[in-house]
Amino acid sequence: MTRSKFLSLLAALLVTVATVVLPAPAGSVAAAPPAGPGAVMLIGGALADDNAAVYGEFVRQAGGTGARIGVLSASSAVPHSSANAVSKVLKQYGAAEVTWIPVSVKKKGSGDDPANAALAASMTGFFFTGGDQFRYVQSMIHADGSDGAVLAAVRQRFTAGAPVAGTSAGMQIFGGPDMITGGLSYYGVRDGARPGYYDTDEVLGYWPAGGFGFFTSGLVDTHFDARGRTGRSIRLAADTGHDLVYGVGENSALIVTGAGTATESARVVGTNGVSILDLRPAQVGRTGGQWSISGVRWSYLTAGDTYSPGSRRVTKAGTSRLAVPHDRPAAAPTTNVFGSYALRDAAFDLADAGRSTSTTGTTAQTDPRFVVGLTKEGSFGAYTAGGDLVASFTDLTLSIQAG
Repeated sequence: MTRSKFLSLLAALLVTVATVVLPAPAGSVAAAPPAGPGAVMLIGGALADDNAAVYGEFVRQAGGTGARIGVLSASSAVPHSSANAVSKVLKQYGAAEVTWIPVSVKKKGSGDDPANAALAASMTGFFFTGGDQFRYVQSMIHADGSDGAVLAAVRQRFTAGAPVAGTSAGMQIFGGPDMITGGLSYYGVRDGARPGYYDTDEVLGYWPAGGFGFFTSGLVDTHFDARGRTGRSIRLAADTGHDLVYGVGENSALIVTGAGTATESARVVGTNGVSILDLRPAQVGRTGGQWSISGVRWSYLTAGDTYSPGSRRVTKAGTSRLAVPHDRPAAAPTTNVFGSYALRDAAFDLADAGRSTSTTGTTAQTDPRFVVGLTKEGSFGAYTAGGDLVASFTDLTLSIQAG
């Protein structure tokens, strides 16, 4: 099956309905590959070697002690070294066999090499390392958009139930049309998204044809809170007509089962969280001569929370409890709202501030300065995972405008 036909099939199966928040116990972990498509494990980057929740589940999904895992590292500047590092960790978590599939932009034709394709066809799971996602495009997808031989073999195994896991660039390449290729939030909000690949952080670039298309429910982005990527993802989604963004935090993963089907479901594991940005109610306009957006709905989910893309429904983990706000106002606004963890921390602070219903933050750059607003409205909910600290929230309203 060609890549374009695969993307069309996935897109045709997606549905869109309203968001609801319901409590439920956390789901159990499957021990064997499912019938139908394998799990898609979207890992936000900076995955620690001791993250058993992510590595352990991936090995179990791939077959446990019988797992034969193929590592692909074409995104890396030093593919063999990158593959060796992750191979050692996967073996520590019980994989029977971990094999590097030596596809690289440095070796022309390696993505079509019959020996590499045969290796891929023998695997029960695949792990894609980080680096630069565009190197995966260059080495594994033909110029006409069709799969190279190795990607075709991976796709066949995935369709038959083998899980695919990707961290950082390895996660980004799993997306469908309009895959992000680079850029910082401030410049993206200011200047908008441009198709193509650019060797500068001052351009929000995207690849219209997309990545491998293993996950197409919305745009995806990595290192989300640590690198302040909320702004760039919202601007790209608005510019390209997407109404859903999944921003995965570092050392965390969104594990998707039934990808591209009516029963698609996603569960969060790891130490940070996953941002779900719903742009359906959003309004795009101009303020002070600059692009603006209002009405984005932001939910921040943590370990054990699940999300149904079809119904846009959040199910909280059984350990979550509604938070009781403290009798205080929100903290002073941040002056570097797209800085590391700044926006997430401002949201947590607002959620905990019983005397405030809104807060703002401004960009460090001033030509122009942008203001990000956060507002608690009727459907907003904040949750703890034990104790009284806010750990997650749903339906926080977000806006961006010059000011």
